[in-house]
Amino acid sequence: MADSSANSRSAVWHVIALLVMAMWGGSFISTKILLNAGLLPTQIYILRFALAYIVLFAFHHKKIWADSFLDEFRLFICGITSGSLYFIAENVALEHSFASNVALIVCMNPLLTMILGGLIYRSERLGKRQILGSLVTFLGMILVVLNGRFILKLSPIGDMLALLAAFSWTAYSLVARSLVGRYNSFFITRKILFYGVVSGLPIFFAFSPDVPWHVFRSPVVLGNYLFLALIASLFCYVLWNKVMQQIGTVLASNYIYTNPLFTILIAALVLHERITVVAVLGAAFILLGMYLAERKLRVKNAVKY
Repeated sequence: MADSSANSRSAVWHVIALLVMAMWGGSFISTKILLNAGLLPTQIYILRFALAYIVLFAFHHKKIWADSFLDEFRLFICGITSGSLYFIAENVALEHSFASNVALIVCMNPLLTMILGGLIYRSERLGKRQILGSLVTFLGMILVVLNGRFILKLSPIGDMLALLAAFSWTAYSLVARSLVGRYNSFFITRKILFYGVVSGLPIFFAFSPDVPWHVFRSPVVLGNYLFLALIASLFCYVLWNKVMQQIGTVLASNYIYTNPLFTILIAALVLHERITVVAVLGAAFILLGMYLAERKLRVKNAVKY
């Protein structure tokens, strides 16, 4: 009975991880809509994080500082690596390289997390079956991102920035691991949003201080902005920090492979973009790889309980 209850709780967090990926997959479409409306990448990032922080602070503000200077510094690092550094590096990379290159490189994050997480944390080391599952999922992600267009060209500046974004998110995942079990997820998210905004403001004021506020008169622009701020930033970060605590940093990172899949599905529904047989095959590989990795985890949990 206890085994069944534990498995049910674990399954819920896997479903929540997929929900977060679906929301983050949709965020690319919302960002594209805001870019087309005339907003700049840094403006979108600062405005979405700032609103998310203000709303979260209004409801969760009793605890201001972490329990130690070291933990506060870790939260600062998380704010940079999952906020300003990650988003600015990724957005600038898109300006210098092809979207397919950037997507493929950034989605290397789970592999980087698997390798570094296994080296740093003994409990995060994967078995052979989980490693195989991760590799199969990575192959599926490649097929989904390419979506039948096998045209990849090197762009040193853009590709290096995309790689920086991938390492940045990996750093966030590994640093946050030491915090998620000891602090409330709302507190961690609020601090990440705060330091993400503070660290991004110098770039904002230096390159894009003139926000075209008039574009928010459009219900479409306003609606997509609110989605990015309140759902993709606030809601999803709170859930994601909890997911990492419940199922582990490495396994949670595997769900990032589904991000391009959700982006393509939502783009097909909203923007009427084409889905090819190659993308469908990639989706099958993603599901197979995640099944292999999760099945191994469930066996471990069954033995543990």
